[in-house]
Amino acid sequence: MALPLLPTTSQPQLGLCVMYPSLGALERIGTDWDWIWIDAQHGDLDFREAAELVRASHFIQRPALMRVPAHDAGWISKALDTGAAGVIVPMIESVEEAKALVRMAKFPPLGNRSYGGRRVIDLQGRAYNQTANRDAALILQLESAEACALADEIASLDGVDGLFLGPDDLLIRKGIDVNAPKDATTIGKELAIVTEACRKHGKKSFCVAAAEPAMQLARELGCNFVVGGSDVGFLAQGSGATSARMRTFFCEPHPASSKPAATTLY
Repeated sequence: MALPLLPTTSQPQLGLCVMYPSLGALERIGTDWDWIWIDAQHGDLDFREAAELVRASHFIQRPALMRVPAHDAGWISKALDTGAAGVIVPMIESVEEAKALVRMAKFPPLGNRSYGGRRVIDLQGRAYNQTANRDAALILQLESAEACALADEIASLDGVDGLFLGPDDLLIRKGIDVNAPKDATTIGKELAIVTEACRKHGKKSFCVAAAEPAMQLARELGCNFVVGGSDVGFLAQGSGATSARMRTFFCEPHPASSKPAATTLY
């Protein structure tokens, strides 16, 4: 299933980040969202579990992008062989890295991706390579101010289909508390650079906007694909809110939970 086309209106495509290997949870809440981000970099997932989540995404008819853990041709090839709509590759720091990733993710003559993949052939037929360079997206994650400064040059590369601003690593590298609001003050400059580069070169722009300040920024800048939360965040916040409400209702003193409070949906 190919990644959705760029929106024809100002409304972005809203995404769910999945970090737990729960097919049932994805089946239950995945249809609330337009696309699924399967996080095999920082999520509690091995490759087999991530691949099964791609299957579940297809079952609920939502395109899935798998974030791979490294700049590794083996991981990228295996992720694309699942029939995922594309891959997200983290920590891009140079134009040279971006070019190398195009070679890993795209078939000749654009790249050097190896042909094969049991599931993608079963789904799309043996000629899938003829359209894969268009249909299977390569999304590169920029996670430092220095990387964002290269956004225009990276977005101009044939084979790079989109750029994703990584907000947490960006904040850390700027010396800002990772729990600070993600808004115009903290990430606005970099997100503007990334979205403008994508707009200029006809590529897709991605960001995380789980809280209202970030949503406002993403809307103002015209980001195309916006992550609204994660299975982790929804589970933690829903459980915490219900627990607090019940403790108030029953008016019994209870020791505070030893788990850190959920402060974000992401």
